[in-house]
Amino acid sequence: MTLRPLKTAAPRPITESADLRDTVAIMLADIARDGEARVRRYAETLDRWTGPIVLPDDARRAAIERVPQALRDRIAFAHDNIRRFAEAQRATLTDMEVELSPGHVAGQKSIPVDSAGCYVPGGRYAHIASALMSVTTARAAGVPHVTAATPPRGGQGIPDAIIYAMDLAGADSILTLGGVQGIAAMAEGLFGLPPADILVGPGNAYVAEAKRQLFGRVGIDMVAGPTDSLVIADSSADAETVAWDLIGQAEHGPDSPVWLVTDHEPLARQVMALAPRLAETLAEPNRSAARIAWAERAEVVLCDTREDMARAADRYAPEHLHVQARDLEWWLGRLRVYGSLFLGAETTVPFGDKVAGPNHVLPTSGAARYTGGLSVHKFLKTVTWQRCDTAAGARLAEAATLICTEEGMEGHARSAALRLARPIPAGA
Repeated sequence: MTLRPLKTAAPRPITESADLRDTVAIMLADIARDGEARVRRYAETLDRWTGPIVLPDDARRAAIERVPQALRDRIAFAHDNIRRFAEAQRATLTDMEVELSPGHVAGQKSIPVDSAGCYVPGGRYAHIASALMSVTTARAAGVPHVTAATPPRGGQGIPDAIIYAMDLAGADSILTLGGVQGIAAMAEGLFGLPPADILVGPGNAYVAEAKRQLFGRVGIDMVAGPTDSLVIADSSADAETVAWDLIGQAEHGPDSPVWLVTDHEPLARQVMALAPRLAETLAEPNRSAARIAWAERAEVVLCDTREDMARAADRYAPEHLHVQARDLEWWLGRLRVYGSLFLGAETTVPFGDKVAGPNHVLPTSGAARYTGGLSVHKFLKTVTWQRCDTAAGARLAEAATLICTEEGMEGHARSAALRLARPIPAGA
């Protein structure tokens, strides 16, 4: 594989990860010990919120009424796409059983978890789509109780549009809580809510670390890092479109990598010239975020062949992978490592992020090598069962007894041999 870097990323700054881990560990321990009182204290200190933690029904209804109809319609359009895609995913998971030998039957069932906690990030953006992606998908999986948590915007509480999206998606309860305290409240089952069996949704480094430390006690979707995006482009691509698609993702933050892989040097040079100029046309704080991300985190790689381009993309394992090149079916069949794939210049990552249907909670930082994004599968437990009649039990007992004896597991062997010497009555 021949690769020629035309632009490389600066070395990542050393982060105080140990301090972050310790801070989160202390907060989780405080909340586990002191419960709701400690959560309220963190909410007041960190989010300047002293109002109700669980959003009251009348406040939910009032917020919904304040959302303009045009925005409601667009949110409903996105919700419908996300719901229908998730329901189609759920339909692919069917219970099954197979007779492995006469009288010996085994099977599989998909059972939703009892309770899910969906975190919706706050900060400088109103993450309407994140509310839809997590809550809708949990509902499509059949989760009986879904709690959503998101930080307030100062004393104003949760933005109306996010409340509307959470309500439309099917959230049973809405917590006005951000950060570690929001994650911990859902995990512990505070404020009269059932403890979450799984925690999902993106967030900042503290949210990600809280989920990582709680994993095992509860399930999580993934530990998310900064969002990233890669564009594959050949000579058929439009340089301005490619540049905007990269800068559009760079505005997530100064630590969000964007990458261009191409076999056409003139296109690469055009994109490299255009991208920083396009970043400067954004308003603050997006301008600074995109400028720094392009300057420090962006890479441009020149390849000889499309196979080299595909191999390079697989090595990056991007969260978002956008192909703007000829013969899209070849790329669909060839590419193997990505969170979500966007084929052709007619689509774009913002479609997937907001309205298209497939989930936007995706693996970052190379995790696409071994996992996909959030889906109904994350909310389902695939469990197995088995039964056998007396004759089948005797056959299984003979093999199991010998293997257990060879392994030195005497109790196992005796338990198995019992079925061989004295068959257990059916139903016992």
